[in-house]
Formats: sequence, structure tokens, C-alpha cells
Amino acid sequence: MTPLKPYLIRSIHDWIIDNDLTPHLLVDTSHPQVSVPTAYIEDGKITLNLRPGAINGLELGNERIEFDASFNRQPMHISIPTFSVLAIFAKESGKGMVFDPEEDNIPPEETPPPRRSHLHVVK
Repeated sequence: MTPLKPYLIRSIHDWIIDNDLTPHLLVDTSHPQVSVPTAYIEDGKITLNLRPGAINGLELGNERIEFDASFNRQPMHISIPTFSVLAIFAKESGKGMVFDPEEDNIPPEETPPPRRSHLHVVK
């Protein structure tokens, strides 16, 4: 089954844009797969502005969020695995969604294998 988180991120992003608000992502930067400007990381987290006029080429994929942005007039390609997103919210209202860091903040390759069912087939 595909994870629910990327679908929630996309739908909340669309809702924020449709209401003429500014979408922001709060990202856990402790994962090595996160590619963001390190100068803007505070306490292992970074808040990124996803306003369409501030970024280019936004891709809200099932496994990664990617876009091009400028930080202190330096262009940079941002790449974030969806499991590292802690929240998506509107800057102006704070409305959005905070994700449980314990639930989805594990890279797929580190997810423990499913346990076998305790149920048995009875004939």
C-alpha cells in the first residue's frame, strides 16, 4: 500500500494555494537524503517557502519533493524525501497539518518487515 503522507501534502498544498495563502514545509534535516541549504537549518529543522513565485519546478512526488529556489541570491536545487516532512501549513494562518515524526519519519528502506500474522488457516 502506498503511504498516505504524500497525498496529504499535495492536497493541503493545493488548498493553501487555492486560498491565496503561502505554503510552508517544516522539514527534519537529520536524514542524509535531505538536500537543503545548511546555513538555514535550526535545531535540525528548516522551514521552506513553497510560494509559486519563490520557487521553480515544484514536484510533489510520492517519495520526494523537489524544486529550485534561491537562497541569498544563490540558486539551489532542493530535494526532500516525503518521510522527512514534519508539517505543511499556511504562513498567514498556521492552518495545515503536522505529521507524527515517529509514524512516517522512517525511510522506506529502514521500515521493519511486516510481522507474520498469528492467524492460521483452518480446514
